[in-house]
Amino acid sequence: MIVTIVAGARPNFMKIAPIIKAIKAASARGEDIQYRLVHTGQHYDKKMSGDFFEQLGIPDPDVNLECGGGTQAEQTAGIMVKFEKELMEFPPEVVLVVGDVTSTMACSIAAKKLCIDVVHVEAGIRSGDMTMPEEINRIVTDSICDHYYTTTTVANKNLENLQVPKSRIHFVGNTMIDTLMQNMERLRRPSLMDEGKLTEKNYFLLTLHRPSNVDDAVKLESILTAIMDSTADIPIIFPVHPRTRNILNNIQFDHDRLIMIDPLGYLEFIYLVKNAKGIITDSGGITEEATVLHVPCLTLRNSTERPETVTIGTNELIGDDIPKLRFHLGKILAGEWKKGNIPEFWDGKTSERIVASLLSIYSKKLATVK
Repeated sequence: MIVTIVAGARPNFMKIAPIIKAIKAASARGEDIQYRLVHTGQHYDKKMSGDFFEQLGIPDPDVNLECGGGTQAEQTAGIMVKFEKELMEFPPEVVLVVGDVTSTMACSIAAKKLCIDVVHVEAGIRSGDMTMPEEINRIVTDSICDHYYTTTTVANKNLENLQVPKSRIHFVGNTMIDTLMQNMERLRRPSLMDEGKLTEKNYFLLTLHRPSNVDDAVKLESILTAIMDSTADIPIIFPVHPRTRNILNNIQFDHDRLIMIDPLGYLEFIYLVKNAKGIITDSGGITEEATVLHVPCLTLRNSTERPETVTIGTNELIGDDIPKLRFHLGKILAGEWKKGNIPEFWDGKTSERIVASLLSIYSKKLATVK
């Protein structure tokens, strides 16, 4: 059995790394499973792509479709055209897509048009916010794929409400947490810690990249001002997304406690997540890692596709409510944050469950065909 695995953007790489390891392990045991890795090139910046492949031990892709840049429509179309050619030249038994980036949706559509099965890892999550491109990608992908690998029972319920048969929903857990646990002993202390004379648990980690937070210069400045005014004398480490950097350059925001740096590799970034006093973010994935590492986390969004990080974990939704942001930063400074727990199956073994399921489903199918 050949599985074509699709990766296109930084969040994908953390999700495919443990799946590839699990496939290799199964193949070494004599199981009939191989993979072909397709990088769509959706993210092509070295720090947003290349470093992750090296640090997470992801092998060089079998092909890079080089579909970076352009509008949402241009990128979707470019990926579909090139991925269709890839599938016609190297037809697999199944295409495996992860997450909710443009590549996920585009490759799912191309595969289904060729009558190739698609399985979606991290299926069923929903934010309810249709202004997010990712929400559209999730809905379209889940409407056409064949099997659904879910991170939580909430995702299961979302799919069941869409009349997806339970036999096609597989509750396996979170591959992001597989990657986290597989690399905990390999984390790297960034040089900025010594350069800035920073100590563990005595800094906040900030990430911002969503258009709703960074495209409006006035809003971005108000968020940063509130953060600096509400964090006493504690430094703020801010790995700046390229999208955000352009806006910051225009408003020339500066503060002596705000340490703005380029994006980091995975091992350095997770070191900062693990050792932060608190995290302020508009990313979904970081809230998952913060939950498992028991780090207080504030999410500057009005909704989340990962509600378990709020109901079970260490995350709180802040939206664009500046007084609420100030209040919750105060709670972190006072040491009054909830402890949080880890959701079911976020145990580092999700990828093994996925591969076992694929073998069970598709070995039977192949035997029937033969």
